[in-house]
Amino acid sequence: MALLVICVLGCLSGFLIFRRQVIPHSTDQALNEVKLSVIIPARNEADNLPHLLHALKIQTLEPYEVIVVDDFSEDHTKEIAEGYGVTVISNPKLPDGWTGKNWAVWNGYSHATGDLIAFLDADIRFAPRALECLVKTRNKLGGVLSIVPYHYTENLRERLALIFNVLGVFAFTSPFEKNNKQKGLYGSCILTTREDYESIKGHEGIKSEMLDDLNLGATYAKAGIPVNNFIGYGQVSFRMYPQGLKSQIQGFGKGAVLGTSKLKAGTLTLTAIWVIGLVLSAAFPFFLTTSWGVPLFIGYLLYMAQLFYFVKYVGIFGIVTPVLHIVSTLFFIMVMLYSMYQVVFLGHVAWKGRHVKVGSRREQ
Repeated sequence: MALLVICVLGCLSGFLIFRRQVIPHSTDQALNEVKLSVIIPARNEADNLPHLLHALKIQTLEPYEVIVVDDFSEDHTKEIAEGYGVTVISNPKLPDGWTGKNWAVWNGYSHATGDLIAFLDADIRFAPRALECLVKTRNKLGGVLSIVPYHYTENLRERLALIFNVLGVFAFTSPFEKNNKQKGLYGSCILTTREDYESIKGHEGIKSEMLDDLNLGATYAKAGIPVNNFIGYGQVSFRMYPQGLKSQIQGFGKGAVLGTSKLKAGTLTLTAIWVIGLVLSAAFPFFLTTSWGVPLFIGYLLYMAQLFYFVKYVGIFGIVTPVLHIVSTLFFIMVMLYSMYQVVFLGHVAWKGRHVKVGSRREQ
């Protein structure tokens, strides 16, 4: 019975920190002469860029300019971007003290002339009114905002990310993070004013940080600039790591352990309780012939029902993935162990052919 209680408490913890914090649809705000610069750092993004650049062309709010920073791509990233008529710049050689994405974003910004700046990852996909809704929301709330995108998946391998996606929404929508002085941003989609960005020295101020989005948000928060995060359901989505399992493991592994450092104790505690209950429930097949089997199986069914509710707002995961959430739970455990191994034993994490030292945060 104690095991079932833990699983029930875990599910309740999930409901306490999960928020359907979607992007508002506002029709009572006029947008006049919005000069929005879109900056897209791109390293080997030939498959993703067409989706984003096409979506930007059909927005109800047309960007003032779109800048793609080709970060030493080895595919047709540059040619594809040029084919859409956007501004394409080649990223200069990475200097000492910078990490790759920060350097690419900073160089893109140096070419931007808009009053509003949107930093987008190349795998982002927009509904036609997305930019309009984002700008209106930012204008109403002030400060900087970011979006945790809805995860568009196409196969079972991509759907292994279920637990990571749910935990991502926990971290960025938890009510305990509302007044966090180290509140992070979700780096895939960030919208800020030029004035606010320059006041915190932008990405130059966090140039050596591997977790650029979390540290950028913390810098805004420390400066007294409001940081607001939303989930992208209905407006902003992405397709994460379609290249294969290796990129998927590296992508989640590079920040899985370090990303918890800026969360409030309440968020960490409830998330830990949720994960403990999840892992316990997923262990039910090993205890079917014992007295623990039935309580753990009931816990498994409770988590399955909860995940069906969460995935409506988190991404496309079909029916099989929540039913067999034991598989995505095992994937989560494996990646967390891999992330710990990189941080504790190797002292660096791998991503897109580069290695970033955790201690010095310099790329190799």
